[in-house]
Amino acid sequence: MTGVERYSLLATPLGEMLLRGDGTALTRVDFVDGRDAVSPAAHWVRDDAAFADARGQLTAYFAGELTSFELTLKLDGTPFQSHVWQALQAIPYGQRTTYGAIAAILGNPRAGRAVGLANGRNPISIIIPCHRLVGADGSLVKYGGGMHRKRWLLAMEAGKQ
Repeated sequence: MTGVERYSLLATPLGEMLLRGDGTALTRVDFVDGRDAVSPAAHWVRDDAAFADARGQLTAYFAGELTSFELTLKLDGTPFQSHVWQALQAIPYGQRTTYGAIAAILGNPRAGRAVGLANGRNPISIIIPCHRLVGADGSLVKYGGGMHRKRWLLAMEAGKQ
């Protein structure tokens, strides 16, 4: 049954995450208490089975057993946002890059600020690894899930967690 908003909740070392989708593809992954706090709407249907792959892969990721995801995603964004989200998925596990580097990959080295805005609208936390973006000087910058989570994720991926 597609067209119905489905969700699942997943306990992680960084707090509860809300997974959303249509039964076929994952459309959102958010920390329940992140920058834009989310909770299930009354008309959504809880369906943990529909998210079995995503739940399993996220659990393996947090356990340090998975370095890349293979999930069906359905992204709703502008063409530019979609290009940024695609570029984010190409950042290797355990590595970091800058907004400017992503802008250069996309063919517009001056679009670092636009990359930052698109990154901030990333609908699928962790799986689209927006936490791997850092400032031009290597400093940690904004993260919708909270800076404590960004630090933890980067440390875990570096084998220091």
